[in-house]
Amino acid sequence: MKDQPTVLVLGASHDQLYLIETAKRMGCYVLAVDIDPMAAAFVRADEKALISTRDIDGLLTFVRAYRRRRSINAVITMGSEIPMTIAILAEELGIHALSRETAYLASNKLAMKKRWAQKGIPVPWFDELRSGDHLRTIVKDRGWDLIVKPTDRSGARGITKLAEGMDCTAVFERAKNASFEGRVIVEDFLPGAQESTESIVYDDFFKTAGVSDRNYDMVHQLMGAPVENGGTMPSVLPADKLREIDLLLENAARALGITRGVGKGDVALDAEGKPRMVEMAARLSGGWMSAGLIPVTSGVNIVQTITEIALGWEPNLDQLNERWHKHAALRYFFPSQGILKAINGELAVRNQPWLHVLEFYKHADEVIDIPQSHAERFGCFLVEGNTRSEVLNRAQWVYNNIDIRVL
Repeated sequence: MKDQPTVLVLGASHDQLYLIETAKRMGCYVLAVDIDPMAAAFVRADEKALISTRDIDGLLTFVRAYRRRRSINAVITMGSEIPMTIAILAEELGIHALSRETAYLASNKLAMKKRWAQKGIPVPWFDELRSGDHLRTIVKDRGWDLIVKPTDRSGARGITKLAEGMDCTAVFERAKNASFEGRVIVEDFLPGAQESTESIVYDDFFKTAGVSDRNYDMVHQLMGAPVENGGTMPSVLPADKLREIDLLLENAARALGITRGVGKGDVALDAEGKPRMVEMAARLSGGWMSAGLIPVTSGVNIVQTITEIALGWEPNLDQLNERWHKHAALRYFFPSQGILKAINGELAVRNQPWLHVLEFYKHADEVIDIPQSHAERFGCFLVEGNTRSEVLNRAQWVYNNIDIRVL
């Protein structure tokens, strides 16, 4: 129907499926774009177009032609680090979205940290890294507890958590080669709890809908690549610490210029237990946080709220109130390297009523390597329970009953 609001969803992978389904339930007409003709979420969209979500010129040409026959009322993504694409398309369409400045600040880790430092927002020590020799000098001064990152990538691409004796030149080159702009940042690795967060901003309103305790219990296998093994909600941090984190997140989001939308934050506690901002993206998370951990634990669909904001509607902020209180754990599979031959035990796991997600991203006879980023993980699952110990036990049960055969 022509009077349906049209939502342009950038990306049609598993990460955007929940967004597309939510927009459809809201009565929207969904136009999805992705360069992959086999993208999994295309089947749920009303219409599709094969364009890269990073091809801004191609997308501008497309929307200029498309809007002659149908208005586009919102442009949005989930789990994809393309804020500048959204800012430029929204500007072209005359609809609400983040500004180009905010898009830049929220996707460039160096510019982000500099803005926060200017605004007095606590961050780990950081510097732009110029070379492997520069990194060696920093190691001599500060020790090996450092993280090296591309300035403009997401999903742990090109990131290395330093360990004693690493080749500093190789670490620098890995990050530089992963960066679109060829620039690298180094920062202190904070030893305390690591938290993934998702917050809604709407003018004077601010609410953190989820804080997930990040899990790195497989990272020792990954040769310095800090690939997260999911998270657990709700957080075990005490209420006063969560309030402190919430205030930090609001200040961080507003410093980046996020006034109506979402701030996907990464927070770490330092040696004294003080929270510091590590990163913040101006988009909905992928990886089953806003699509899994938050709705399972609280019954809250923040994707609906962000879609309402993107459409220019007055959002129903009451729907962000917790409807129930459960626990959930998201975990990933890290099988041995080799050729995948079989996955056994899947049916028994899928029959459990407390299982919400079970996904595998590899097929028989495909090569399995050690993942160097979140995009390279083998598969995942999400379980719920009434207590934290229950979901942790259920997560271990899944690990025990999924047998991944590799030769």
